[in-house]
Formats: sequence, C-alpha cells, structure tokens
Amino acid sequence: MAIIAPEAAPPQEPSRSFIAVNLAMCSLLWGSSYLFIKLMSGEVSALAIAASRGVLGAAVLSLWSLGRGRNPLPRRAEIVPWIMLGTTNGWLPNVLVSYALVQLASGPAAMIQAAGPLVTALVAHLVFSEERLNRRRLGGILLGMIGVALLIGPRLFEGGGTALSVLAMIGATLSYTVANLYVRTVPAATGDPARLALGQQMFSGSIATILALAVVGPTAFAPLRDHLPAMLALGIFATAIPVTVFMRLIRAAGPTRAAMTGYLVPTVAVILGILVLHEDLELRQVLGGCIILAGVFLVTTAPRRLGET
Repeated sequence: MAIIAPEAAPPQEPSRSFIAVNLAMCSLLWGSSYLFIKLMSGEVSALAIAASRGVLGAAVLSLWSLGRGRNPLPRRAEIVPWIMLGTTNGWLPNVLVSYALVQLASGPAAMIQAAGPLVTALVAHLVFSEERLNRRRLGGILLGMIGVALLIGPRLFEGGGTALSVLAMIGATLSYTVANLYVRTVPAATGDPARLALGQQMFSGSIATILALAVVGPTAFAPLRDHLPAMLALGIFATAIPVTVFMRLIRAAGPTRAAMTGYLVPTVAVILGILVLHEDLELRQVLGGCIILAGVFLVTTAPRRLGET
C-alpha cells in the first residue's frame, strides 16, 4: 500500500471530546452486537445473520440518505470503495463473528478482536506519515495489549470454543484492520463518511444474501421469524448507526485512534454478557478492563502531527 501524499493543508486536529464521544458511541453500540448475535447463534446461520444485518443497515441508511435529498445509489467512483468496505468491514467479518459465537462466549470472542488496534497502529505507522508512533501512543498500545492478555487469561476457550472459532475471530480482526486502513486511502471526493457507511452496508447485505441463498437456500432465513427483535436491534442500533459514526471518526482522527474501539468493545461485550447472558465476571476481567481504558486514554489523547516520530 502506497504512502498517502499529504494534502496542501494538514487536517485539523479533532478535539479530545470529539474522539471520546465517538469512541464511546461506537463501542457501546458495537459491543451490544455480540449479545444480539449470541441470542440468535445456533438457530440462525452465520450467513443469514450477516445478510440480514447488512440489508437492514442498508435500508436504514438509504432512508436517511433520501431524507437528506441524496441519491442512495452509488456513483461510478464509489463502486470500488463500497465493494471493498462491504467485504472487509461487512459481510466477511460478520460471517466470521457469527460463526465464532456459535461456540465462543461473547466476552472472549470480543477480547480476541481487541488485538486489532495493535495491528492497525503498527501498519498505519508504516503507511501514513501522520500516524507515526511516538512514545506515548506506543505506551498506550502496549498497555492496552497487557489488559487484553489479562482479560483473555487461561480461559479463552470457555463456552465450548474450538480452534476454528478462535481462527474465525482472528480472521474477522484482520479483516477489520484492512478496512480501517483502507478508509484513509479513499479520496475525499468519494470519502463522505455517511456515503461510505451506506455503501458498505449495501454491498455487505447484497453479497451475504447471495451467498446465503447459494449455500443454504431460502430456508436460511426462516428461523429469523423467532428472533426479529434481536435482528432489528443488530441491524439498526448495532450496525447502521455505529458504522456511520466510525467512518466519520476514521476520517477525522485516523485509523490508529479509531481502532481503539477494538479495546472498548470487549468491555461492553463482557458487561452485557454478565448482565444478560449470565457469564461469569472475574477479578482479572475487571483489572483488564481498567488497564485497557488507561491504554485507550494514552493513545486517544496523544497529539497527531505530520512528521511526528
């Protein structure tokens, strides 16, 4: 991936409150997605969940786009970015996560995904000049990874998890990383956050639906009748809204700090798993969550300047 040439004027540094509010919103909504998927997993296929999630997200964002007087259909220059994001940040990780949650508990599954910010930050350091790792940011990333390791602990495979389910979550994490970095390469003319979110869900839902019909058949969607509340919550509140916010966050704050949602989402998933799914909470999980939050604070409050080393 080529290094992006700096624009004529450096982008304005977003405020700390902007980053904090958007990170919190994405994390709360995305963290709840594990709960909604877990409530359906085992009865609804992974492809059907991914397809329905994408279609619902696309429907909501299309209506919003029409309400703003904009055509929801893609322009020629938007097709490639929409397909790319629909795959790397859409149907592919959605299928992998849904498959993993059939056997993994929601908390440990989200904890695996928390490794994503480290990969994102390291690659972004090599690709984007404004994403250089200074001591503060590197310290925050390493501190966050210590918290992740403490959260995972010796019981990663609780809930009957298998090697395949763990590999599925690792694959989803890598896919999200590619998407986070790719968003920064999209030209400004086709990089409107709302349009990127719309296109991602449109192609995610379309491709996943085709795959579900081809692999499983129309019967794949029959079990959704018994899980409509969870599916609607997943498609609207845990997909359409946070994706839009996340695209805006990446464009404004960069992939390294936007990827910090990967640290916060597990905390939300663990809490919801305890309250709703009655998963156990251990002292190490509490400590790990606190350490992760400290790492997020260090990274998100570090200044981002061109040429920073």
